[in-house]
Amino acid sequence: MSACCRRISAGASASKAVDRLIPSRIPFRTVAISPTLYSPINQRQRIVLRSPGKSRRWIVESINRAGISIKSEEEEEEGKVKPCSYALEEGLVEEEEGGRSRGCDRDRTVEVMVAAAITVVFGVGNRVLYKLALVPLKHYPFFLAQLATFGYVLVYFSILYFRYHAGIVTDEMLSLPKTPFLAVGLLEALGAASGMAAGAILSGASIPILSQTFLVWQLLLSVIFLGRRYKFNQILGCFLVAVGVIITVASGSGAGLSLKEAGIFWTLLMITSFLFQAADTVLKEIIFQDAAKKLKGGSVDLFVVNSYGSAFQALFICLLLPFLSKLWGIPFNQLPNYLKDGAACFLNIGSLSSGCEGAPLLPLLFVIVNMGFNISLLHLLKISSAVVSCLASTFSVPLSVYAFTLPLPYIGVASSLPTGFVSGVVVLVTGLLIYAWTPSSVTSTNTTPTLDPQQA
Repeated sequence: MSACCRRISAGASASKAVDRLIPSRIPFRTVAISPTLYSPINQRQRIVLRSPGKSRRWIVESINRAGISIKSEEEEEEGKVKPCSYALEEGLVEEEEGGRSRGCDRDRTVEVMVAAAITVVFGVGNRVLYKLALVPLKHYPFFLAQLATFGYVLVYFSILYFRYHAGIVTDEMLSLPKTPFLAVGLLEALGAASGMAAGAILSGASIPILSQTFLVWQLLLSVIFLGRRYKFNQILGCFLVAVGVIITVASGSGAGLSLKEAGIFWTLLMITSFLFQAADTVLKEIIFQDAAKKLKGGSVDLFVVNSYGSAFQALFICLLLPFLSKLWGIPFNQLPNYLKDGAACFLNIGSLSSGCEGAPLLPLLFVIVNMGFNISLLHLLKISSAVVSCLASTFSVPLSVYAFTLPLPYIGVASSLPTGFVSGVVVLVTGLLIYAWTPSSVTSTNTTPTLDPQQA
């Protein structure tokens, strides 16, 4: 008999449905049912049935709200189950191919890989265009930061408005609690403020080294707040990725000496800024998970998270403007004139347009690509995890280093590759492969306890 998995609709008539279905297709007379148990392997609730006449166990798994799945333990271990779907209330029977679940896993893997590749491309473009955007706005970097922060609020809510009227965003999505979004905005503002403060003291070569603590924070926070457990190969892979970036960026730069000269306070402050950023991404993953429960299996739209998060971030940035302007060496009472001069340079008009060649094209390109990078990063986080999105963002660092060795416009003389670039990239790619490697494992027969008929 070909292996088959029977899916029965859950509801008041589920037990009757089992009585009607099982005798006709499975040769045993009586069945003992154990209490509902939770399987940590595939994260589904399951009930175990056992035939007294044969030494075979039948496992009932919760598939979704529409039904349950019945299959033998041997078939589950051998992976030979052909799932079937029975909609008993409507009298419909739907046959599904045996490899459909494996095909879904492959499709999901391909989706994550494509999203990660897009994120890497946007990440490289984001870093390169930020450097190019500062060519015309070299005296107004604070203006560029505020243009991006407040510009995102306008753009994201405009997109959200059109998606709402198109029916993509629903009233249920917009009615989600706003407290988590408030926390997202606060974490992003604190991360920006502390990063700016430490970045004003630390050298440029030391910041990429300290940024690798971002991955460490994400691993720790996902274990604490998401309950994740990482395998040894995943932890080793993340470690090698961080080491690879450090080798790639810091070789021959004297970053260690600059960290020593800056002092422990500013180093710890930069590490704390990456803690805020890591907490922000983990919180967004929690938002997606909680929204799926509140929306009864649905998924909250990306632009709901982006819009409200950016709005609250802009609010907290406004509150921190006196502090932030001081970090950039701009007295708060002179901030309006500074922003006015920055806008004139950005638009490349007036008497201040001298030295602003490339504006407004280069700054606008940066803002657009940075927005695409944030959206792609959030999409990758939504379909995978915060750690995977961090690895994709990290992989863009050495590619950006290589991009600056190319003859880019407005920059002038191209940079030379660091001495340890090749070896660092090899270590980084090795770390990614080790992280993605899934060791073969055999499902233990003792994973799901059973209840013998005599014990029922």
